[in-house]
Amino acid sequence: MRVKYRPRMPVTSDDDLGFDPDALRARYAEERAKRLRADGNDQYLEIADQFEHFADDPYTDDVEDRAPLTDEVEVVLVGGGFGGLLAGARLREAGVDDLRIIEKGGGLGGTWYWNQYPGAQCDIESYIYLPLIEQVGTTPSEKYARAPEILSHAQRLAARYDLDRDALLHTEVTDLRWDDEAQRWIVHTNRGDALRARFVVVAAGPLHRPKLPGVDGIDEFAGHSFHTSRWDYEYTGGGANGGLDRLGDKRVAIIGTGATAVQVVPHLGAAAEQLVVFQRTPSSVDERGNAPTDAQWAASLEPGWQQERNENFNAWLSGVPQDVDLVMDGWTDIVGRIVAIYRDGRHGALERPMGEVLEIANFQKMEELRARIDRVVEDPATAEALKPWYQMFCKRPTFNDEYLPTFNRPNVTLVDTDGQGVERITERGVVANGVEYEVDCIVYATGFEVGTGFERRAGMHIRGRDGRTLTEKWDDGGMRSLYGMHHRGYPNLFVMGIQQGAWTANYTHLLDEAAVQLTYVIDHMRSAGLTSVEPTEAAERDWADQIVATSMGGIAGGIGGSDCTPGYYNNEGQDLGRPPYEAPYGGGSIEFFRMMQAWRDAGDLAGLECTGPADAT
Repeated sequence: MRVKYRPRMPVTSDDDLGFDPDALRARYAEERAKRLRADGNDQYLEIADQFEHFADDPYTDDVEDRAPLTDEVEVVLVGGGFGGLLAGARLREAGVDDLRIIEKGGGLGGTWYWNQYPGAQCDIESYIYLPLIEQVGTTPSEKYARAPEILSHAQRLAARYDLDRDALLHTEVTDLRWDDEAQRWIVHTNRGDALRARFVVVAAGPLHRPKLPGVDGIDEFAGHSFHTSRWDYEYTGGGANGGLDRLGDKRVAIIGTGATAVQVVPHLGAAAEQLVVFQRTPSSVDERGNAPTDAQWAASLEPGWQQERNENFNAWLSGVPQDVDLVMDGWTDIVGRIVAIYRDGRHGALERPMGEVLEIANFQKMEELRARIDRVVEDPATAEALKPWYQMFCKRPTFNDEYLPTFNRPNVTLVDTDGQGVERITERGVVANGVEYEVDCIVYATGFEVGTGFERRAGMHIRGRDGRTLTEKWDDGGMRSLYGMHHRGYPNLFVMGIQQGAWTANYTHLLDEAAVQLTYVIDHMRSAGLTSVEPTEAAERDWADQIVATSMGGIAGGIGGSDCTPGYYNNEGQDLGRPPYEAPYGGGSIEFFRMMQAWRDAGDLAGLECTGPADAT
């Protein structure tokens, strides 16, 4: 489906912008200031102790009673989401048979196992978000697949590569310890396991540990409550596509208006007797434009089409214009606007720095989104409260065609807290703006831990050669690694993720590229009979310097920037005092992936120190 670059709204001069850039900058700064809090990420509660039940698995009834395991496997994969599945798939392709996934959920699927709330749907088009489509032999049913289909794809991926064999479900890794004498990792779990592994891949993922708002009285509510990532269908009725038929006589509150709430609210609004939506910061809500997959188009696809489409998408997000926009969505729209401004020479584009041109395009886009709210939402006061006053990409963009119209329902009330959040929770309900709203049920759409420490989010300690945890190492001078994956002092350990790696909105593409990279290293180790691998100190320093030198620019640089409204993209607006090299690589995902390919093509494992029977390098 090749579509030529689509024309954007023409603007011929600064006078024709239709807005005052200085006034918008001032409004954005004013709205940001309302939301800044000294406690930053500490404003949220860890789901532990008396709140631990919020993390219970509601999707599987029985936990298999088994004896602790002490056997040895060649590769342990920590996490059964797309990261662990892709690493397992690529390792299987390389001939690694002896591997085991350890997953805390009752099934494989990661984010899509936990987030089974009504309306859950990907916001990156399915044709690039669902990985290894060609290998699995399926095509998504629509442009933006819904959660059940995505979870089914993850499970098909597991079946295709025999990854569910020997998987340990309902099992959390609590401690990884490197045994230098045995040259093995000892993998401890909450089920009493003490497995031995030659290699460990940590694919714990960023969005699996839910958090709660640190609001007074949260433990006093006498009604029913749950987190969206542990949806209670026994209470609400219905399923992933809505039909919440047990809420007809219930007064429901939902706290949070981020990406999850945007998908949930339409279903709650359609079902509940009353729905009260508590908002601190509105989301930017663009059109979804979903559509069934064209069977004729799908049949015309040639081998390699998904990789081509992924690279096209990432090029647009990296600020590299292409002849065609294959994906044509809200993510690529901003770059298209910049191209149009430069192409037509508008706003003195040829004399302006790229940052100013990007800002103009961003202002235009957000003005359109705010105007859409006025068109859709009937009550002027509600419409005004729903308008986002920040740069696009300061918060995760959302795409939904049902969210805004829900506020036209007579049973739905928006309670805007003017950036302050709810004040407290009582036995009877929620207090905001000095008013108590009595409800029967509270749904927490408050997201996941992102800004907390890596080992806390992962739920385990990782202890290297000298017994130091990764957290202790990073606290002593900041995070250093090679490509965000290899860490000196932690042999045969591979960490999958964005930090010190590449950024792309399509996270599964990043995970697949990481899986290819780690598989190359493990395959080389096995073929050469080498024992351990870790980066040199010089390689870690050089990579940190390279990250600083490239520092994020373009669209990626606007994500969670220092002048953005607080959110999980920017540590709730707080400077944590961490070194600048703890950011993702700033040259863009396309350049990062090409760099990794060139590194593999060279074949010398540059920057890695390997040992073997003869201490070969």
